[in-house]
Amino acid sequence: RQQAAEMKRLADKPPPAEVLQQLLAWQQEIDALGDFAAQVEAAKTRFDSRSGRTNKTFRAVRAALKDMCAGARRCMYCEDSCADEVEHLKPKNFYPEAVFAWDNYLYACGPCNGGKSDQYAIIPRRSKKIVKIVRESGVAALPPPAGSPVFLNPRIDDVEKLFFLDLLDTFLLLPNPSATKLLRERTQYTIDVLKLNRESLPEARQEAYENYRDRLEAYIRRREKGDSQAKLDKRIASLKKAAHPTVWQQMKRLHDRVPELAALFAEAPEALGW
Repeated sequence: RQQAAEMKRLADKPPPAEVLQQLLAWQQEIDALGDFAAQVEAAKTRFDSRSGRTNKTFRAVRAALKDMCAGARRCMYCEDSCADEVEHLKPKNFYPEAVFAWDNYLYACGPCNGGKSDQYAIIPRRSKKIVKIVRESGVAALPPPAGSPVFLNPRIDDVEKLFFLDLLDTFLLLPNPSATKLLRERTQYTIDVLKLNRESLPEARQEAYENYRDRLEAYIRRREKGDSQAKLDKRIASLKKAAHPTVWQQMKRLHDRVPELAALFAEAPEALGW
């Protein structure tokens, strides 16, 4: 069975300086409230009122996040659906101090963002036990306990080494069996929270594999028939915008272990650089 990583580590491409300055000013407004419960309430209401598509600052935020997305604005979590929601890695309901923090944003699809919602967990200091953060209805908002996050952050975590995708059989996303027990638990927690093996996602990954393979076959046929480099370049650009780009990356990495891929890349070795 061939296995490969899924969910890619993201390169930071921040918006213009004036946008970051505006986010900082808004964050300072929240921080200045002092009382945690007041910060939580303000974080929710002010983010909702300011993050709309007509807001100049958040248009720039979305544009920057889009530039960080894989393919054609694919969700930074599942790489399948179109990203259209600004997601907080640390939920604003628990971490109002990060509600307007650029490095707390990802671009996600509705199923991933809605499924994650306020689900979050930490590992307390001097502990290896995962503790889920919860707030009972009607209970006053209090700061969460200190600790390191359980949920994987594709901005900073080396996710390529933590996830594995079965390319030739189930196409399920799994924790890397060679990782430490704690890292496997963190990875499984992330998979469970985001439901990264939900419904049709394994099927979508298999379809992505077949799509990339067919695109490469078509490229080879058109090249052999004498298509201009301009036309071939359009095919290459289209391939790079397809969904599940991590599947393509792993097809390249494992091409010499999969007979049909080995044959294709032998005919088009230049594709290993795409």
